[in-house]
Parts: sequence; C-alpha cells; structure tokens
Amino acid sequence: MKSDWSMDLPLKFNDEDPSPEHRSDQSSAETKYCENFKLNLKKKFQCLHEVITNQENTKLLNEIYTELYITEGGSGEINKEHEVRQMEAASRSTLTEETTIECSDLFTPLSEQDKPIRTVLTTGVAGIGKTVSVQKFILDWAEGKANQDLHFIFPLPFRELNLMKDQKLSLMDLLHECFKETKEMEISSSHKALFIFDGLDESRLALDFQNGVNLCDVTESASVEVLLMNLMKGNLLPSALIWITSRPAAADQIPSECVDRVTEVRGFSDPQKEEYFRKRISDQSLADKTIKHLKTSRSLYIMCQIPVFCWISATVLEKILNEAQNREIPKTLTEMYTHFIIIQTQIIREKYQKNQQHTDEEMLLKLGQLAFQQLMKGNLIFYDEDLKECGIDIREALLYSGVCTQIFREESELLHSKVFCFVHLSIQEHLAALYVHLTFMNRKKNVLKQNYSSKLRVLLRTELSLSHIHKSAVHQALQSQNGHLDLFVRFLLGLSLESNQILLQSLEKHRESSIYNKEKTVQYIKTKIGENPPTEKSICLFHCLNELGDNSLVKEIQQYLQSGGLKARTLSPSQWSAVVFVLHCKNVMTSEVNMDEFILERYGSSDKVLHSLLPVVAQCRTANLKDCKLTEKSCADLVSILSSKSSTLQELDMSWNNVGDSGVKLLSAGLKNSHCKLEILRLQQCNITDEGCTALASALKSVSSCLRKLDLYGNDQIMRGRKLLLDLQTKGCYRLQEIII
Repeated sequence: MKSDWSMDLPLKFNDEDPSPEHRSDQSSAETKYCENFKLNLKKKFQCLHEVITNQENTKLLNEIYTELYITEGGSGEINKEHEVRQMEAASRSTLTEETTIECSDLFTPLSEQDKPIRTVLTTGVAGIGKTVSVQKFILDWAEGKANQDLHFIFPLPFRELNLMKDQKLSLMDLLHECFKETKEMEISSSHKALFIFDGLDESRLALDFQNGVNLCDVTESASVEVLLMNLMKGNLLPSALIWITSRPAAADQIPSECVDRVTEVRGFSDPQKEEYFRKRISDQSLADKTIKHLKTSRSLYIMCQIPVFCWISATVLEKILNEAQNREIPKTLTEMYTHFIIIQTQIIREKYQKNQQHTDEEMLLKLGQLAFQQLMKGNLIFYDEDLKECGIDIREALLYSGVCTQIFREESELLHSKVFCFVHLSIQEHLAALYVHLTFMNRKKNVLKQNYSSKLRVLLRTELSLSHIHKSAVHQALQSQNGHLDLFVRFLLGLSLESNQILLQSLEKHRESSIYNKEKTVQYIKTKIGENPPTEKSICLFHCLNELGDNSLVKEIQQYLQSGGLKARTLSPSQWSAVVFVLHCKNVMTSEVNMDEFILERYGSSDKVLHSLLPVVAQCRTANLKDCKLTEKSCADLVSILSSKSSTLQELDMSWNNVGDSGVKLLSAGLKNSHCKLEILRLQQCNITDEGCTALASALKSVSSCLRKLDLYGNDQIMRGRKLLLDLQTKGCYRLQEIII
C-alpha cells in the first residue's frame, strides 16, 4: 500500500512498481511532464547575461561558450592562499601530466573497475567559470545532447537557498517551492535525479556534518541545512547524484567521505586568453597591442585566466590604446581597476547626467562601504538588509550609477527577496580599498580603526596619517589565515601613487592637505619581509612594494643573479625572500620558459640555503642538489614538497650528500604520499645501508609511488637491501623500471 504522503503529492520518490494497467498512462504523462520540465530549464539557461546589467544584452550560451580547462584530482582541502596565488600555482602545475575531464563527463568513472560516482565537488577561484559550467551542463541535458540517463536535474544555488535558511520544510516542499512544475510530476526510485548546489562559498547555512540530525523521509520537515547534509550523506535519496561547486577556501565544509570525485576549473588557458581578446576587440592590430601589453605584466597576465578580468582589461586597454600615444597605460592591478572605475563613472555620468541626485563620490563611498564590510565578513553576496545598512537604494542606483549597472549586478530573485553581488571578487576588493582611501582623504576618518590590534593602537597616539592606515592594513593582511585581504591591501597601497591620484582627483576633496610619506610604508614592509613570514605572505609583501613603485630589493637580487655573485654573499632573510620572489616571478609567468632544472650549487651549499629556496624547488621539474653539504634536515624539508599537491617536482638528485638512513626514511615517507609526483630519485654516495633500503622498498610497494628510476650507486654498505630492491623490480607489479646499485 502507498504511504499517505505519496497519495497527496504528485512528485513521488517510492519503491513501488506501478500495476501493469497503469504503466502506459503513467509513461505518457511522465514523458509529457519531463519534457515540460526540460523546456523550462532550457529557457532559463540558454542565454548568458553579460556582465553589464541589461536584460536586453543577452547572448545564446552555445554561441559564445568556450570549453574551460577542468582537471580531476585533489582532496578539496582548504587552501590558505589568496586566489591570485592559487592561480599562479595552477599555471605551474600544467607542467605535469594531469587528468583533464570534460564537463559532461563529471559522473563518468575513469574505468569500468572504478566505483560509481555519486557526489562531485568542483572547485575554482571566483569568476573562473564554475557557474557557467553548471549552466552548460544543464543546457546540454535539456537539449538532449548529453547525460540523457538523467531523468531530472534540480539546480539549487546556495545564494537562493540562503533565503530559506529560517524555514522548516520537507525535501518535497523545497522542490515544489523552487520548481513549480514539479507539483505535476511523478518520480520513482527508478528515476535518476541530479541535485546541483552551486556556490558553497556563498552559503550562509550552518552545515554541521558532525552533529547534524539524520533524516531519511522526504516528507519530514527540517531546516534547509539538515536537508542538504542528508542529501550529501546519502541518507535522503541515496540513488540521487550530487554536484557541489565552491571556491577553494570553502571546500573543506564538505567532509571528504561524502565526496567521490574532486575536480577543479582552471579558467582560460593561454591560447584561450588570446582568442578572447581577438573576439572581443574587432581591430586586430589593437587586439595584438592589448595582448602584448598584458604579457609584459606578470600580475595582469595571470589574472587573465579569469574571464571577467579579460573583460575588464579589454574595456580599459581598448579605450586607452585608441587614444593619444602619451596616455599612461596601466601596468599594475590597481591602475587597471582604477581606470575601469573611472571609465564606468564617466560613461554613466554622460548618459544619466540629468537624473543624478548624488555625486560619484557619494555613490562610490556607499558601494565601497558595502564592499568593505562584507569583505571583512567574508561575504561575496548581499541581500536587501546589507544594502540598506549602507544607505543604498538599489532601484535608484541601478538607474544612474555606472558602478551599479556595470560593476554591480542583480543575480536572481526568489521568494520576493533579491540577491546581489559584485561582478567579481577583485571588484569588491578594489572598491573596499577605495572606500578606506577616500574616507581618510576626504573625511580624515579611519575605518580600519575598529580592526586594529592592541599592538598597533599605539599608532593612534600620534596624528593619524595615510602611512598609519597602510601599516594597519598590511598587518591585518599578514594575520589573515586564508589571505583574503592580500589583494585588498595591494589595491589600498596602490591608490596612494601619483598615477592613481591623478585619476581620483575628481573624487578626492582634500588631496593637498594630506602628506603621504611612502618611505615609511616601504620600510615597514621590508621589515616584515625580514621577519621571514610564510612564502605566500612574503610574496604578497613584494607585490605591495611593486604597487608602491619600489623594486629596490628585487633589483638588488637580480643584479646578484645576473653577475653570478649570489653564492659568495651572505644574505639576510629579506634578501632570501627576494631571491624566491624573483625566481618565482620568472617561473610562473606562463608566457615565458618554465624552470626545468633548479641547481642549488648556484646559490649556495647548505641546509639553510635549500630551506630558503624550497618554494623554488617546488616549482621545477628537476632539482639538482648534489654535493651541497646537505643532511637529513634537508630531507625533512623536501618531504613537504613531495607531499604537496601543487609541486611539479619529478626528478630529485641528492647524490654526494650525507643523507644517511635517517634522511632516506624521511624521503620514503614522502614517496608514499598520494600527491608525490617524483619519478626519478638519485642517491649516489649518500651513506645508505640496508636499513635505508628497507624504508625505500616499503615506499615503492605503495600504490601511490610514481618512482620509475632509483639510483643508489656508491652506497657500498648495501647488501640485503640490494636483493630486496631488485626483487621489487622483477615482480613487475610496481612502477619501478630501473635500479642502479
């Protein structure tokens, strides 16, 4: 007998097989409702609204869609770096072989032996193309082009689910609320449904997988959090497929045991970047100039992996390169974004001049306040109450402000509530910095004051200056656990330069009364670099110096490198950080030749030197460290590289170093790590005995080991270990192909 709920609700999830006399009618009705459901999704997703908020400015997705670069792999763990740094790591990792995957094949196992894939977690930085990939997947299904084994797809973006966070409802109620046509549909357990939860990083739901309530009944009411967690766990509808998208920093909200496959969207490849500009800019000569200029700036070219940044760059450079030859061309991120803001405000001022009731400065301050407050909270999307808190009337703003109509867009509407976001996170970061800068310049107000640590409050005992604000912002960026303030602080410092001050002169009322001592900020940053912070923080600080136009430390190191005099010098911690930054810049600039081999002897011969240059070693294919007086301390450092997902190291030569058995044991632990990509390991004359060989043999038996060649020549105390290792090779069940003993 059917349960009470199945008789009341046309949308059914049950295990019963319909009686023969009802199968024909049911099949006909099912086909009709399914086709109607597909048609509605096709209408919703067939057009791609461009960045500009204009309902008439739409294009068919199939006409402009470019296949994005998507890779498989990873654990979905949190990445404590700003997303610009993560893009740099992504550009480096293309050096190694990776498993690429078509968007339509997300739920297809790699081989017949692999277990079925129920849940996929797709990560990628903001604006890289995750949501467009979701849209394309749905459209292809609705048009009958792919994944026709699916009977239903239910797209449920987190930004819309947030609006239901205070409600209690069943899964059936949730589907009826979001998809009105489901009230006329019937689904049994034989049907295959896919739930897509897009934008986990935008979630304001409390997903507590450890202490959550277990729920198995699709008609039982609960909070949206409970419904989602039980869907992901498989308690609700275990036969349904789940697809979750997220920025990397939020991915760890989903326990690894709930995920069968992790994929990453990488955005535009280098050829796709150029393809975009040639399509976007009709004048091919101008397009060539744009591409050439972007390639001269590492920061700008890396950012072009993000489609939205390509649009920003094209908007700015097309206008500037078309104008007078003596016009300054943006060379830094701050200059590019400041140009963009000014261009948009100029356009809208001309278009809506008669309707303007507020100045550009007032509107920018309001939007900047929203951007700043929400950035500090870690929010990318905003609701009516967030806008009202900053005094923003969105109806008026959308009418006259270029900042709103071109940079700020309304995303969707559900349950009579509106959801808003900036076109891209970097726009939010720039406006937040502009708000801090203008508030000080025009009102002598320090909006960062409330975020001062007790250590920095001493700064407020003297007259407040722009240098104080900059120092506070740098300090806060260094304290950030996930680097979410790195780009914000770069923008804030860059706004103080003369080139940006000229652009902002119409917005700054008291520029002449503000004296900025740039050298104080520069020296503060150099002091922080000298304190030897983590690599990602150190690189952020060098970018800050670049935004301030100070490259003295970098130029000093470049001269040492070019003259070959680095090895003979005793470098300070800040100078070693500069070495890493210089080599890092050379390596991640994707239009240049990548570092195939790193030779430690060129820079020095000690554990200390290697430790200072570990980030560089992680970027190369081959690390030549032979005869550099290294010990087991260096082996401990190298384990961190072998265990890193982003490392590209494939060949390691540690020959003629006093590594010993203790060092080999450490290296063996790294070889077992699932992220290790090492294929060739040379350990000639390293004082290794049978004890070290036993550790190596254990590592080589691991299914994770990629090692193909092992060179132990000159370790004369190896006896039993020789047979142990050679036996592994002869068994043929391991990847090891060659052993030299």
